Amino acid sequence: MLKVAIVIRLRIKEVAVEKKISMRKLAKNADISYNTLRTIYRDPYRQVTTTTLDKLALALNVDVRELIESVPDDPQVPPQIDT
Repeated sequence: MLKVAIVIRLRIKEVAVEKKISMRKLAKNADISYNTLRTIYRDPYRQVTTTTLDKLALALNVDVRELIESVPDDPQVPPQIDT
């Protein structure tokens, strides 16, 4: 059976855009460096600490679960789940 690796993708940029919050304001409100946030915006597959994720969720006033999504490692292949 073919199995596809699932990776976590950060949705921070999308949520911030939906809420019309600039990168500078978000970085300040979340108490993280602007450069860290810029790196996350550029690479939504970047590893971040749970502390950073929690700060961003609090600053965006959303549940942490809204900031992450599971996606297949290969976008051409839909994920399969063993049952």
